[in-house]
Amino acid sequence: MKKFFWSFFEVIETVVIAIVAVVLVRTFVIQPFVVSGASMEPSFYNGNYLLVDELTYRFREPERGEVVVFRYPGDEKSFYIKRIIALPGEQVFIDDGEVTVRTADGEKITLDEPYLGDRTTTGTFEHTLASDEYFVLGDNRNFSFDSRSWDKPLKRDEIVGLVKLRLWPRVEVFAAPSY
Repeated sequence: MKKFFWSFFEVIETVVIAIVAVVLVRTFVIQPFVVSGASMEPSFYNGNYLLVDELTYRFREPERGEVVVFRYPGDEKSFYIKRIIALPGEQVFIDDGEVTVRTADGEKITLDEPYLGDRTTTGTFEHTLASDEYFVLGDNRNFSFDSRSWDKPLKRDEIVGLVKLRLWPRVEVFAAPSY
């Protein structure tokens, strides 16, 4: 009877440790995310299963070109996936699909975006970001609800994490493009 009790206790202890480990990892390190919608095509498709790195942005700020998951500024319960185009304090100019960013130093960068589809049209848009705001766009610009459409900009504290890995339908590691 004593052996049974200790064996049972060891099983319970193992289960509790496993549950605590999973909760800690999902809360502070990495979180699964399923893409819903077509706003990031052709980079990510509806139903793609991703792992979002929640740890990196605890040590550094988000960078231009990175794909992030964030809480939608209009409804904190909704999560979106988009690409960071402009950083805090920068100006964004969009003219018929071409995106130009004026950095805080005054340098103008026209983004080379090979991840976009062939028929991207966006009209004209201009916006200046505050010191804690990010400008994000979907890769499928014709059908993306993003920073061009919102009443409120994306704030730093709304960013959940960095998309690092796609697990489904094929395994793929992602890195930000260099502009």
